[in-house]
Amino acid sequence: MRAEQASPTERLACTAARLMKGGTTVFIGTGVPMLAAALARVLYAPSLIPVFEFGGVGSTLEKLPLAVGEHNSFRRAVAAMGICDVMEAAQRGVVRDGFLGGAQIDPFGNLNTTVIGGYDKPAVRLPGSGGANDVGSLCWRTIIIMKHERKRFVPKVDFLTTPGYLDGPGARERAGLPPETGPYRVVPDLAVFEFEPAINPRLLKLPNAVLLPHLGSATVEARTEMGEKVIINIKTWMDGHKPPDRVLTSML
Repeated sequence: MRAEQASPTERLACTAARLMKGGTTVFIGTGVPMLAAALARVLYAPSLIPVFEFGGVGSTLEKLPLAVGEHNSFRRAVAAMGICDVMEAAQRGVVRDGFLGGAQIDPFGNLNTTVIGGYDKPAVRLPGSGGANDVGSLCWRTIIIMKHERKRFVPKVDFLTTPGYLDGPGARERAGLPPETGPYRVVPDLAVFEFEPAINPRLLKLPNAVLLPHLGSATVEARTEMGEKVIINIKTWMDGHKPPDRVLTSML
């Protein structure tokens, strides 16, 4: 399949699958993360160990589960545990990566899956955290999968469901979360993003690190979404107001 033939969901699954490494434990959520994990086991990481919120560990994913507690999440697994057991394992640092989605994300990787608008009278009330707060708080790396839409990428989330880097470098540690943990990549269907204002120092220390463009990053859709966002910020600044997408609140 050529890149231009792939659907947005297929691009999401393929890119996420490439971020999964063999022999590592990965928290898998419903939907695209399951597709990505199944693809990764076939093409990139045959020894990947999927971990499901309701206790399935090491399923072969020969048949995709319909949900994180469905019987196929335990199919030929190495362990059938419970939700408290897998969360406790993450707390001890045993689970390396967590794949999450969200309705909103801010520049520091904080996620909102609770409400759009005010909490008491929201425009939309969303499903909530589930295990996302635990995954985002305790896994070594969080990889966020979501559609590339302007309404999802916001300067500040309406409700902080899952912590990213909170309000900047060092904030996670000050809040009592494990050091050297946090968001690693954002994988929309049109690009792949690192985090601002500081690139992960572990990435910068790699002698041969090269960040390549996403296979869909030169599409008309990607340029339209990001180009209009840039134009809005420039026009707002030229009109004498503060740009809506400032990374640092003190900027300008």
